[in-house]
Amino acid sequence: MVSKSAADVSGAICPDGSRPLRADAQRNRAKVLEAAESVFAAEGISVPVDLIAEKAGVGVGTVYRHFPTKEKLFEAILIRRIDEIAGDARARLGAEDPGAALFDFLAHLVQESTLKRDLIQALLSAGVELEVAAAPSKRNLEAAVCELLSVAQRAGDVRGDVTCEVVLSLVGATCIAADQPHMAALPADLLGIICDGLRAPKAGPAADERGP
Repeated sequence: MVSKSAADVSGAICPDGSRPLRADAQRNRAKVLEAAESVFAAEGISVPVDLIAEKAGVGVGTVYRHFPTKEKLFEAILIRRIDEIAGDARARLGAEDPGAALFDFLAHLVQESTLKRDLIQALLSAGVELEVAAAPSKRNLEAAVCELLSVAQRAGDVRGDVTCEVVLSLVGATCIAADQPHMAALPADLLGIICDGLRAPKAGPAADERGP
């Protein structure tokens, strides 16, 4: 299912940034991205564009109008995934339990990365250059995670000495570890240990109540 906020972000302007897309063009672009991700995941990235157009219910010309090359389509899919995850992070900012909101999001992030890693690796191996194109989306995601962390720290749920960079590095390392064939531990197990380390220590008994 396409996230409305992600679809709006990724489809609000033409691919060349020249002018806003009409509402019907935005819908068609979102349908192509949804269909392409589904087809690539099921059939591999070498499938013809005709199959993507058929799955999306649009003409081949519509696909090429939005994405002149397959590389541009690959790029848009990856950016869309980042935007959707960032949107999910921001949607959790008003949660009643800030600590649970952060930890649940980190679990969601690792799960998404694990489930989609084959597709993501295939798209990256196709020569997609994301460093420049995805930079704004990556910054948006990092900012959303930092906000979640900050809210959880102010609530006293997460250690105050932990930085956003540390959290992102730990989660990134967990996702990388999941790709290693020799790793017997599940990503969820690794993340559970990480989250335990991020939690603020509970206040112990008063000194005069402690035993010798």
